Parts: sequence; C-alpha cells; structure tokens
Amino acid sequence: MNETFVINIGRQLGSGGRQIGEKLSAEFGIGYYDKELIQLASKESGLGKEFFEKADEKSTHSFIGGLFGLRTNINNEVYVNNYLCNETFFKIQSDVIRELAQKDSCVFVGRCADYILRDYRCINVFITADTEDRVKRVAQTYQLSLDKAQDLIVKTDKKRSEYYNYYSNKVWGAAESYHLCINSSVLGMDQTVAFIAQFIKQRLK
Repeated sequence: MNETFVINIGRQLGSGGRQIGEKLSAEFGIGYYDKELIQLASKESGLGKEFFEKADEKSTHSFIGGLFGLRTNINNEVYVNNYLCNETFFKIQSDVIRELAQKDSCVFVGRCADYILRDYRCINVFITADTEDRVKRVAQTYQLSLDKAQDLIVKTDKKRSEYYNYYSNKVWGAAESYHLCINSSVLGMDQTVAFIAQFIKQRLK
C-alpha cells in the first residue's frame, strides 16, 4: 500500500466509532482527525473555534451566532450581520479535509468526509452497535443516567443523520452509502478493528 489512502468512519453515538478510528490510525501508522478538524478549520479561516464548535454536525438550516459586529473575509466573500452560515462552515471544513487528504494517508471520523473525498482513494466504514452497549458506553463516557444517555443518543444520531443526508445527498447509516457497515457489539472492539483493518488491506490491494 504505497499510495496514500483515506479511511472515513461514520458512526452512531456510543458505537465506539471514535475509538475504532484511533486504533485504525495506530494500526496503519497514519494521521487521525475528529475534533482536531475544528481547530484546523478555525486556523484556516481566522475565526474563533467557538463558531465551528457550535456548527459541528448541526442541521444546515440554522445559523450560528457570531461575535457582535463580525465582519470577516473568507475566499473574497464578506459575511456580516453577526452570523456565520453553516454552508460557509462546511466549505471551510471541506477545504481543510481535502488539504489533509492530499498530504498523506489519514483517518477521518464523521464530517461527511466520505462525500467530500469521493474522488479520492477511500475506504468508507459505518460503525453501529447494539442499543444496550451504546447506552452503557454513553452513560459511562458522559457520566449520565441510562435514560439521559438514551435521550442523548437519539438527539445526536438525528443531528448526524440530518447533517450527512443534507450535504451528501446519501443516507446516513444505509449500507449503500459505505463500503462496509459493521456492528462493533458482535466481535468486540479489538476484533472489530482487526476485521476492518483486514478489509482495508484487501480493498487496497
């Protein structure tokens, strides 16, 4: 595998997708990007990262409140009236994702990276898990009750679905949108990583 490649991870909340992405990054010795993209997009645009944190994987039909009197120039277009449009956020983040993919092999988690990099050498994977495992993982990670963890899962998955479906014109979590869909509860985390790694090696042969 001497050509650069990208592993794109889509995931349900609590499925372990982020951890699987990190392990695949270590397995292949390549870069890993998730929340780091917010800081990079902020640096690229010259805007504070709070803009991108608020917009992160939200529905595109809203606007993000900015600093009072915000007036900034992005790609020769001026944005005013105290708001940064989500489409602008998506474009900035997309540019950062493409720049990173051009430099070296890497793993991206979420952010519609599979669609943004559709013309690149990619392996697109979607991670799901049994509901019980997801609720337990989210409750432990965020120190929530099981009921609140369940509510967070529903709300987060809805936002991720709306974000992905809107920008990609594909269906979030649907098998036809990815090269591989896998339930991490079936094999457990480590064996799931091993299975995906083997799949990637075969795919890139």
